[in-house]
Amino acid sequence: MTTETLEQREDAPSVDGATVDVQESNIRQFVTFIAGDEVFAVDMAPVQEIIRVPEVVRVPLAPHTLEGLANLRGKVLPIISLRRIFGFGDQEYDDSTRAVVIDLGQPLGFVVDRVASVVGVEPSKIDDVDSIRGTVDTELLSGLLKDVGGHEMIMVLDFAKLIAAEFADIASLSRSTAGEHLVGNRTDEEEAEKLSDELQLVSFAVAGQEYAISIEDVQEIVQVPEHIVHVPHSESHVLGVMTLRNRLLPLVSLRRMFGLPTQDADEHSRIVVVALGNASVGVVMDSVNEVLRVPKVYVDNMPGLFARDGDLSDITEICRLDEGKRLVSIISVGNMFRHSAIKEALSTVDNLREEAIGQDVVEGQDDDRIEDDEQMVVFRLDKEEFGVPIDSVQEIVRVPEELTHVPRAPAFVEGVINLRGAVLPVIDQRLRLGLATTERNDRQRIMVFLFDGVRTGFIVDSVTEVLKIPKAAIEVAPSLSGEQTRLIGRVANLEKQKRLIQLIDPSQLIESQDLKSLAQLAP
Repeated sequence: MTTETLEQREDAPSVDGATVDVQESNIRQFVTFIAGDEVFAVDMAPVQEIIRVPEVVRVPLAPHTLEGLANLRGKVLPIISLRRIFGFGDQEYDDSTRAVVIDLGQPLGFVVDRVASVVGVEPSKIDDVDSIRGTVDTELLSGLLKDVGGHEMIMVLDFAKLIAAEFADIASLSRSTAGEHLVGNRTDEEEAEKLSDELQLVSFAVAGQEYAISIEDVQEIVQVPEHIVHVPHSESHVLGVMTLRNRLLPLVSLRRMFGLPTQDADEHSRIVVVALGNASVGVVMDSVNEVLRVPKVYVDNMPGLFARDGDLSDITEICRLDEGKRLVSIISVGNMFRHSAIKEALSTVDNLREEAIGQDVVEGQDDDRIEDDEQMVVFRLDKEEFGVPIDSVQEIVRVPEELTHVPRAPAFVEGVINLRGAVLPVIDQRLRLGLATTERNDRQRIMVFLFDGVRTGFIVDSVTEVLKIPKAAIEVAPSLSGEQTRLIGRVANLEKQKRLIQLIDPSQLIESQDLKSLAQLAP
């Protein structure tokens, strides 16, 4: 052993949160660990820390060796299985399983069966790999440790080579292009003119009846929180207030506003946040159904016989869908804000704000952050959440009982449907992202996008909400494969809610060479 003065590194890594005592000398430091039946080591220099394996979000189109993405103190961390890299069989995690976080430009967590120790090794005990080159694939090794830690021989992994071999696309990808702002596809003048003759509506259900609000009046759609602050002496239709990103949001029940029987919120219930000027109110609905694009020729004014003055003058129009079999009542947000329930709810919040200490700070923060949000339509595939910019979504419709299969259609097309007289090619989003298919169910929806003038629908498991995501919570997604990085270039890391939402670039959903095939299906 050397007798030189030893100095501790300031950036010493940690094991399960405890700082490792790493010292500088001609002795090199290694972390040794077990994967399968083999003992490996890694040079301490790129080891950031060693942690228990966190919960992960699976990433479509990523290599098989990727377990998923995790949240590590506000940062997105890819978690990779060393067992899969080396062809060992999977095994369940236990108390010994750890993730070794390696930082070679981008932190990556490598799952190992067990971390053995942190050892100091004299140069004389470090050998090159030539001695075993004839019997073992040494491409991913940088050396051998002999007679260290009770082991006759330990293989030193070269993680730089391992990452390059497993994620070969990473080096060629431009992270700057992956992080560019996602924009909508509506640039066609003819399409813009057509949009002026249509209404875009968010439809929802209350007591089995379908209603809708103009999408322009909807700020976002969120889940009903577990805790609502009930305000004493308020009217029955005022449920209370909740906190939504540093502001107080009054909540009202549409059931109670319309004099319908009350019902407890469940997993399908949603809050539609509507706005008029600087005021916002959360309206609780039984469920949110879909986003509709309805030609104005199918929209009629409420018959004068039924249009009433006062509290129920909110419904001003009715749209006729499915050849008149489906009637959707359109609620005027302008009229809604004159409803006594809304006035009461806004007054309640004003009173609470006046009583609150530091109200100007909270409100000021909220005003400053409005322009720092991106509005996303969030949908699910299996257990994972994905998002697309709301401007890119043409509409969201139910999946019909049957899709029409077209002979000689491209293999990626599930079928076509008739959408208001036009043929709409439909693609299964699960297949597009390399996920296992599932049986059709009533929760599934078709999200409609426009690609170079061609409308195309993608089937998703469910559409959950329209969400405003602070730009500060959006970061460039880890580069794991070429296709994944092009399609899912960003991820929203909502740490407080323990959510990772993968943000899809809609322009990458269809390959350019496939657009011609789609255009032939939907002339």
